[in-house]
Amino acid sequence: MDIASSVGKIQVLSSDVIGRIAAGEVVERPAAVVKELLENSLDAGSGSITVEIKDGGLGLIRVSDDGEGMSRRDAALAFERHATSKLQSDQQLGSVRTMGFRGEALPSIAAVSKVRLTTVARNDEVGTQLWITGGTITRIEDAAAIPGTSIEVSELFFNTPARRKFLKSTTTEFSHISHVVQQAGLAWPQVHMRLVHNGYDVFTLPAVSSPRDRVLQVYRAAFGEQALAVDVERNGLLLKGLIVDPVRARAGRTPQELFVNRRPIKNSTVQHAVIDGYSSFLAKGHAPLFVLFLDVEPHRVDVNVHPTKREVRFADTEQIHQLVRSAVRQTLGRAQVEASMAGAVHAQVTGVVPPSTSFPEGGQVQSVGAHHEPMVRPKNFVTPSDSVNSQTSFVGEGDTAYSSSASPDILALGQMNRTYLIAQVGNELQVVDQHTAHERVLFERLWRAWQGRTVASQPLLLPEPLELPLQQAVILQRHLPELERLGLLIEPFGPSSFLIRSLPLMLGHPDLAALVQDLIDDLEQWDSISSLETKVKPILASLACHAAVRAGRAMALPEITQLVQDWVAEGLIMTCPHGRRVAFRLSGDELARLFDRA
Repeated sequence: MDIASSVGKIQVLSSDVIGRIAAGEVVERPAAVVKELLENSLDAGSGSITVEIKDGGLGLIRVSDDGEGMSRRDAALAFERHATSKLQSDQQLGSVRTMGFRGEALPSIAAVSKVRLTTVARNDEVGTQLWITGGTITRIEDAAAIPGTSIEVSELFFNTPARRKFLKSTTTEFSHISHVVQQAGLAWPQVHMRLVHNGYDVFTLPAVSSPRDRVLQVYRAAFGEQALAVDVERNGLLLKGLIVDPVRARAGRTPQELFVNRRPIKNSTVQHAVIDGYSSFLAKGHAPLFVLFLDVEPHRVDVNVHPTKREVRFADTEQIHQLVRSAVRQTLGRAQVEASMAGAVHAQVTGVVPPSTSFPEGGQVQSVGAHHEPMVRPKNFVTPSDSVNSQTSFVGEGDTAYSSSASPDILALGQMNRTYLIAQVGNELQVVDQHTAHERVLFERLWRAWQGRTVASQPLLLPEPLELPLQQAVILQRHLPELERLGLLIEPFGPSSFLIRSLPLMLGHPDLAALVQDLIDDLEQWDSISSLETKVKPILASLACHAAVRAGRAMALPEITQLVQDWVAEGLIMTCPHGRRVAFRLSGDELARLFDRA
């Protein structure tokens, strides 16, 4: 039988359908368009790039640069599938150093939109302008000789309505675009980046000389001024970047950015190595924040395992893991040593014992209790009679003492390691974590106040300014009315700037930047939660956590008594709102058995 004349089920797709399928792999949403166009501008050696967006990218995406530009011939060829200036042969696939190389981005974008390209090659007197609709070039003209390239993408997905229908809101899509531009800015600090939405300047990232400066331009609110620098080179691998001081670590995971040869990627090996590197430095439930740049020889990493290059495959996975883990541990260890040395100097100058410094070896006699019997105080044990002047203030904690009152059922005995309160409660010996106990007390009070719609707030004497990455600012702005009902009044002050004007009355003076970061992490989950109570409880837990007395803070006898009394009044709940243990309890009978008195 003649195969050519037979009728079968398999048909060769038309070039138009092939183009739309290819576009589906590359162009998932407007942010994907921005990413591909930005990478082309960066590969063109641009020193300044402007991204202009309308209606979250569905109305218009325009990326303009001052790069090397293209000739008329190259401008037309750039929209042919698998046409690229970045590869000449398959041998070069093992040493790719450019951001793009597959030659699919521009034809894929053009297949599902209307495109206008204006470009001028360096040293050319006349530029080129061409129009493309649905992948077909409809017109080519001369253009003014403005250096660089400008690509306008309009009516995205006009011929694929199913893809357009499943896009999110304008706000959400623009949030993704903002993140893409920020990632490009992080990877290329020497390039001036500007983002405009609906004619409004959203942010500008001026060119800077170092990656650290650029990271702090974008994520200063997350890292604060205590960002820890990572800088390690080993076996041909170079790792640089910033990681968060464990004291500022939160439950949220923004930012956790990894760049491999300047490509933003997700990689479980590196993620696990960072977490493993933090190890015991990190409190339970908190996540490390980092922006890391890993430089690897191109032949040791495969960047062609994903159509949009979001994933890579390393030739030496275990070596990468060991490098990242040891680099994080060394950085944290060095920071801890420096903090201890600074604390020791502070103690010599002021006479104040820093929280990480132990008391001198050997016991000291203190009188405790009604009988005034002498008691030998072991190392790191602080009795309430210690001078209140030894109290150490920590980040975000006010200097006001915990209000005191007496309780006949509670006998406060002291404090261990400035973290654990020792008290007799009825017939039990209690070792209480001061932070989690206070957190539980504040949460219960906030919860009752919210249920009774009586959350009192206090205005700040001076409003606290706050600058956020745009995608976080979008989330926060959407939920400002809900936060105001919880006693937290925050006003917009620009596209990504805010003023905190009032706080719930019982919060004291928390670290507001860190508090808002945690609240944003909680608010990100709201859209997937239907129950109002389930939405509110994490917010209240974050408020309580940031307002609670910190571990490492010395407490006097009246404060210990009052805090334990408040915890008892709330029902001796044995976990904080985040699930961490509050106390270890031993009854009189258990103590008797331990000492063979039962």
